[in-house]
Amino acid sequence: MTSPLTRNDRQGEFPASWYAATVDPPPLRPNLRGEQSADVCIIGAGYTGLTAARVLAAKGLSVIVLEAHRAGFGASGRNGGQVASGYNAPQRLLTKKLGAGVARDLWNLTQEAKTDVADNCAAFSPDAQYKSGIAHGCYSAKERAAHHDDARFLQDTYGYDQIKTYGRDDFADVVASPLYDGGTIDWGGAHIHPLRYALRLAKAAENAGAVIYENSAVHHIDKGAKVTLRTSKGQIKADHLIIATNGYIAGLERKVAATIMPINSFICATAPLNEDQNNILKKDIAVEDSKYFVNYYRMSEDNRLLFGGRASASIAFPDDIGAMLRPRFTALFPTLENVKIDYAWGGTLGVTMTGLPAVQRIDKNTLSAGGFTGHGVALSGLCGKVMAEAIAGQAARFDTLSALPAPAFPGGPALGRPLLQLFLTWNILREKFGL
Repeated sequence: MTSPLTRNDRQGEFPASWYAATVDPPPLRPNLRGEQSADVCIIGAGYTGLTAARVLAAKGLSVIVLEAHRAGFGASGRNGGQVASGYNAPQRLLTKKLGAGVARDLWNLTQEAKTDVADNCAAFSPDAQYKSGIAHGCYSAKERAAHHDDARFLQDTYGYDQIKTYGRDDFADVVASPLYDGGTIDWGGAHIHPLRYALRLAKAAENAGAVIYENSAVHHIDKGAKVTLRTSKGQIKADHLIIATNGYIAGLERKVAATIMPINSFICATAPLNEDQNNILKKDIAVEDSKYFVNYYRMSEDNRLLFGGRASASIAFPDDIGAMLRPRFTALFPTLENVKIDYAWGGTLGVTMTGLPAVQRIDKNTLSAGGFTGHGVALSGLCGKVMAEAIAGQAARFDTLSALPAPAFPGGPALGRPLLQLFLTWNILREKFGL
């Protein structure tokens, strides 16, 4: 079966994104050769794996990270950059399903997740440009009322007072689209340059003592008292394993692949907007909206619209990503109808049946986390940290997250993808025809 690791990208190269065009990448790290040993081996050098590596190495453990391409190559270096509050499910719903105590613990973890990103940007990645503010646009009065109710719940239950609610006219003064019927701005959320953050996080992990091997895809895992990981040119024996591959898991570990399904999302960057075009956002914030396939966007530091949306469970990216996204952003902002698109790229993320992260103990010495379903900029690092804590003997917070339901997709890894594609196609038709 074709893997998302190899289908759409050149080996060891970042995609041709605006993010990659605005970084100075470090020299290529060596690949794994020969046999080595470590206290902990981590598969995947994205936010999850790099955070876990940094925390564990700081505790004095020997840590090796194996990355199939480059550190920050996957979703961590391609995403919309939104450091969002909460999960891909309203806290009201989590409270109803899981109970008030568990829901509060989960909320507190997401608050910590955002703080970690802010602190890391201040400490070693100021170039990621952490900026507060995420707006949520609603398309109807009914959606607006529900979203405002969610904001009031957070205020009343947790004392979270960072969300400001807007009616139609007031929201249009901030996000100048004729389609929105009001919304909110969460000033406790933020946005960053995701690839710059990933590259700085990799360096921070190395400074703590972790070793990162690039172009070192793991093709086999032998389980046992020690875990053996095999690449094309080497192998590692480790006391503990963290699987931090998210949507790039493919067939490497069946238990993970059964609960985390890869889907693709797409982003484009326009040419710099001229004075007449540059009036769509009146504040330097990120925006998401209530479409089933969320539109998410913000302005870049060089005055481009960075716009993302759509989703596909097909492994292959479409031939013309920009042409696919253009109708979505011109519907929101008609003045951009003729704007040039300079960059367009896709990325693979992980989703779960519940929309909640799948944090799992695969074996007594193997942990995994993924399936952040669009909330990974904050949650992925938090999950990396709690997995590191569990390996170091403090598993309480890992146990809180691993108690989240993580059901397998119907049909397992083999049939789950085509079934998911049917589901996505149905919802594309519903969205298109207003069903």
